[in-house]
Amino acid sequence: MTPLDQVRFGIAELRREPSDDSPMDTQLLYGETFNVNVVRRGWCQGYATRDSYEGWVKKRDLVLVVRPVTHRVKALRTYVYSQPDLKSKPKHLISMNAQIDAGKSQGRFIETQDGGWVFAGHLAAFDSFEPDFVAVAERFVGTPYFWGGRDSRGLDCSGLVQTAFAAAGVNVPRDSGDQEKALSERWICIDPASPKMRGDLVFWAGHVGIMVDETRFIHANATFMETTIETLSDAEARIEPLYGAIRSVIRPAFD
Repeated sequence: MTPLDQVRFGIAELRREPSDDSPMDTQLLYGETFNVNVVRRGWCQGYATRDSYEGWVKKRDLVLVVRPVTHRVKALRTYVYSQPDLKSKPKHLISMNAQIDAGKSQGRFIETQDGGWVFAGHLAAFDSFEPDFVAVAERFVGTPYFWGGRDSRGLDCSGLVQTAFAAAGVNVPRDSGDQEKALSERWICIDPASPKMRGDLVFWAGHVGIMVDETRFIHANATFMETTIETLSDAEARIEPLYGAIRSVIRPAFD
C-alpha cells in the first residue's frame, strides 16, 4: 500500500523535480493528503490524493499521521492560532478548502489536528458545500495571479476553477486541458458562438474562465496579474491573437 502523508502547513508546493529551483506546478492545502512513492534527500515523490497530480513535495511539509477530516475552511483564508485566543501567535495562515480534523471547542475556537485553533465561524462541516460555485469564484476578485497556485493568496486560471468547484463539492482535475477533456465527457458542450449563461466554462488552449452572466466572465489571468471580471468579448480580442479562438464552452449539469 502506498504510504499516505498529510500536509502540515498552510500550503505545500508540488514541484516537478526535488529542488527549490524546479517549477512549481500546483499546491497542496493544509490537511490534504499526498501518496508517497519515493523519499529522496528530504523530498517525497508521489501524487496528490485530490486530483492525482504527480510531483515532489518537501518531506518537512508533510506529517506521517493522517487524521480524519471533519471540517473544511469556508472563508477565503483564516489563521490557525497557537491558543484559542485571537491575540495569540498564529501558527499558519490557511485558505479555502483546507481540511480540518476538529478536536475540542473552546469559546469561539475549534482545535485543529496540529494543536492549533481556528475560529469556528470560518469552518463548515466537510460534507457541507456552497450552493453556487460562481459566487465562490467571485470572492477571489483581486487575488494575485500565481502560476501553480490554488491558495487564496494567489492562484492561476485552472486553480480558480478547481477551488470554486471544490467548495461546491465537485471534484475536477487541476490543469485546464485536463478539465476541458474530463468535463466535456461529463457535462454539456455548447457551440462557442451560442449565447452563454452563468456558470459556463470557457476554454482556450491553456486558459479557462467562468461566465458570471451572459456577457462577463471571471478568470485568473497574467494580463492583469490578478483574478478579474471582464466582458468575454474584450478577453477574446486579447487572447485570440496569442492562443487562438475559444476552443470549447462547457455547461455544468449537476446531478
